[in-house]
Parts: sequence; structure tokens; C-alpha cells
Amino acid sequence: MSLKSTTLGLTAAIALAMPAWADGISIEDPYARAAGASAMAGAAFMTIHNDSETDDRLVAASADVSARVELHTHIADGDVMRMVEVEEGFAIPAGGMHSLERGGDHVMFMGINTPFEQGETISVTLTFEQAGDITIDIPIDNERNDMMMGEGHGSDHDS
Repeated sequence: MSLKSTTLGLTAAIALAMPAWADGISIEDPYARAAGASAMAGAAFMTIHNDSETDDRLVAASADVSARVELHTHIADGDVMRMVEVEEGFAIPAGGMHSLERGGDHVMFMGINTPFEQGETISVTLTFEQAGDITIDIPIDNERNDMMMGEGHGSDHDS
């Protein structure tokens, strides 16, 4: 491996580890994963920080990797957790943060065009009421297991 390719790889790794930001909004620790090996759905997770003095709201997300991209959350329906679209988006308070995490709020990709391959990245545009559009490259990490509720809970998806 040449010094040039090593340097480029290191630069890319550092860029992915650094938070993306615009107009007081920063995105920390983003990652995406597919629902399974041959999944037609996947999700992205991250922590969104609002360092501005104005409340903001994530109102939409878009990407070319799937037919539809929506903001989702989980709700309890008896003993089953269901995913539902959150049309009003997610509030990001001034000076605060909002976590998108497994078992909770997340960006949902439905009708994935190509498989989410471990180690690759997808480009996603997040749309905020105040900060506008922020496009980030999100690494795919199908091996990451930090689900808040733990595995084994039933889930049903409303679309």
C-alpha cells in the first residue's frame, strides 16, 4: 500500500469521525444499517446537536439509496413495538440535542435500491426548519449493536 493511499484512507476515516455541521447544527456519530442481509429497508442513527440560540426541527430527510425516506419512531402497541412516520419531525432545542437511535427515533429508508454493504457510505440530506439542508455521508455499520431495547422485541412496520 502506498503512502498516498494510506494518507487518503486516514483522511477519509477522520472525516467520517468528525461531526458535520451548519448554522449551529452538528451531527455526531452517524451510522446506517440494513434490516437484514437481503433487506429492502434500513435506518440511520445519529446525535443532532443544536449549538444555536434558536430552536430547530429536523423536518425531512432524503437520499438516492431508496424509494422513500421518512422520519420514524417506535410506539408501543400492546406487547409489540411498531414503527410509524413522524410527519412533524424531531425538535432540536436551542443549546440541546436529539438522539436518533435504534428502538427510538430514526431516519427510515424503504425500498432500498442496492444492499447496504458494511464499510460503505450513503449520502443523506437532512432538512431543518432553521438551518436548512445539511448533506452528510453516513457510514454503513451492519455489525453495530447498540439497540436500546435489546434484541428479541417484536416489531411491525406501518408504511
